[in-house]
Amino acid sequence: MLLRMIEQFLREFQMPPTRFGRKCARDPRLVFDLRLGREPGDRVRRRVEHFMNSYRRSISQ
Repeated sequence: MLLRMIEQFLREFQMPPTRFGRKCARDPRLVFDLRLGREPGDRVRRRVEHFMNSYRRSISQ
């Protein structure tokens, strides 16, 4: 579910996965690891969701 939301975000904003990982979790491998089956903890999940929501708000203003 989270990975699907991230993939949609990456396509929507044409953001490379490494940049996304660095910006939201300071982990450039985050998206690649999720694609390989990594299960994020609650803290990482909240950080990712917060980043995507904040980014969308900043773009729409």
